[in-house]
Amino acid sequence: MSFRRPFQFREFVGQLWFIASVTILPTALVSIPFGAVIALQVGSLAKQLGAQSFTGGASVLAIVQQASPLIVALLAAGAAGSAICADLGARTIREEMDAMEVMGISPIQRLVVPRVLACMVAAAALNGLVSCVGVVGGYFFNVVMQGGTPGAYLSSFAALAQLPDLYVGELKALIFGFTAGVVAAYRGLNPPPGPKGVGDAVNQSVVITFLLLFFTNLVITGIYLQVVPMKGA
Repeated sequence: MSFRRPFQFREFVGQLWFIASVTILPTALVSIPFGAVIALQVGSLAKQLGAQSFTGGASVLAIVQQASPLIVALLAAGAAGSAICADLGARTIREEMDAMEVMGISPIQRLVVPRVLACMVAAAALNGLVSCVGVVGGYFFNVVMQGGTPGAYLSSFAALAQLPDLYVGELKALIFGFTAGVVAAYRGLNPPPGPKGVGDAVNQSVVITFLLLFFTNLVITGIYLQVVPMKGA
């Protein structure tokens, strides 16, 4: 019902550009230290266990499967989600939504659907960026700072990683983007009365989204580890 024609393509493109513009730089900057921390920690543990040759594969899998989607989700919820909630909340308290319904325009189709889809597409695209930046950063810190060898880093990645690891990361990013967009839109359409209510709705949307994202990540990871066999197992 909400995806019926005409689809608001211009609104979708505008929201996609806005979300990308406010999240791409913070996402890239956060992914560098995040990937470095994972690489250094995994490298240290692998060295203690005498399994330094598997450092690359373990750190890359941790970044691609877990860190990258969560970084994207948190920034999408904190930056894009809060902006969407504030925009829709301001329109709601100004009774713009009621005016649109009187004119026969669906606020869901006109405003909510393009924003939710834009969140999903932006999250999936940013997930690829974070994965690349995190892997490159992890490679640099492991090889340069911990004395690892480039060949061992790449060979361990090839030995442990498989395509479903990339697919589940992208799936998580899509679901996280959808969750952030839906929660932000719902709270924006139903804020408490007054301008203060819009601020409260924004805070609530961010907190609720964070809780849902971590719970969803747990469920997806548990299902994935049960359904998809490990490489070489």
